Amino acid sequence: MSTPDWAALGERAARLEREQEFSGILRATRGHDVLWESCHGLANRADGVPVTPRTRFATASLSKLFTAVGVLEAAGRGELALDDAVVDLLPPHRRPGTLRADVTVHHLLSHTSGIADYYEEDEDLPGHRADADELWAELPTYLVRDYTTLLPLFADLPPICPPGTAFHYSNAGYVLLGILLSHVSGMPFAEVVGTRVLAPAGMADSGYPALDEVHPNLATGYLRPREPGGPWRTNIYSVPVVGGGDGGAFVTAADVDRFLCAVRDGGVWPGVTPQQLLTPRFPAGGRWSAGYGGMLRDDGVLFKDGGDPGVSTFARFDPTTDTRIVLLANVDWDETDGIAELVRLLVETAGPP
Repeated sequence: MSTPDWAALGERAARLEREQEFSGILRATRGHDVLWESCHGLANRADGVPVTPRTRFATASLSKLFTAVGVLEAAGRGELALDDAVVDLLPPHRRPGTLRADVTVHHLLSHTSGIADYYEEDEDLPGHRADADELWAELPTYLVRDYTTLLPLFADLPPICPPGTAFHYSNAGYVLLGILLSHVSGMPFAEVVGTRVLAPAGMADSGYPALDEVHPNLATGYLRPREPGGPWRTNIYSVPVVGGGDGGAFVTAADVDRFLCAVRDGGVWPGVTPQQLLTPRFPAGGRWSAGYGGMLRDDGVLFKDGGDPGVSTFARFDPTTDTRIVLLANVDWDETDGIAELVRLLVETAGPP
């Protein structure tokens, strides 16, 4: 078996930093060993603050994994059941008016609820928007502190299909899960996830700080200059001011690794087992199926990525080799050519033992 070519990975990452101004962290672990970790670029471009292992990055949809664990943990407490109808758990003012009576918590977790999304990329479906900026013209990002404020964006949209009949990735479904988790626990979403999910996993550096609050070691999300030679821009007007059920936690790469280890080991969150998170729930195309929070390949690999303006994230766990991969960046996939190829090389280099 050939020796992993970590030097080639390092050279690729350095070139992306040099040529595309990539900024972020790469990490690969197996068992108790850190196979690779490298930091690139700046967490704060205005003040020249470099990315370090302690830098906390926004996660976008990667944090759907945290929401899913929070819901499963609530089920373990008896606050809800996965086959409960959502209309029986949430009062009318905290759910879409078009929500079908047969949509269950399981359907929301597995992206099979059939509810319309608030940012639908398929132009043939209700809720389609050509540009995410349309959302924030209608609802300024600084108002989104409690995710019930997002309900008007999809509350009146008709379902796209009956529940349990098709996989359709839904941010709105996870917004609703976040609202549901807050409702049944009696705590704000950030508090319930922080105390019940992140803290038990040892994720002491992770949480849901608001973008207009001052906290240490937070990476600023960046958008490229509008014109050559112009200033870089922050993403503060392009994402909600605080995270919720469908995304927005801030984490370190080491904390994501701790989360994946908690998924592997079980016993960290009462009532939540590895099987719950590593079991395919519905075919999603090709080798992939939807799980709870993430996607599962037919060989058991768990995967979740995330993307927002100024945010790129990737996490992968291979249970057969106990290999974990994490990439966090404060530039986004679309504006930085080569991030996807860098992730692919990171996965290939870590490879099977």
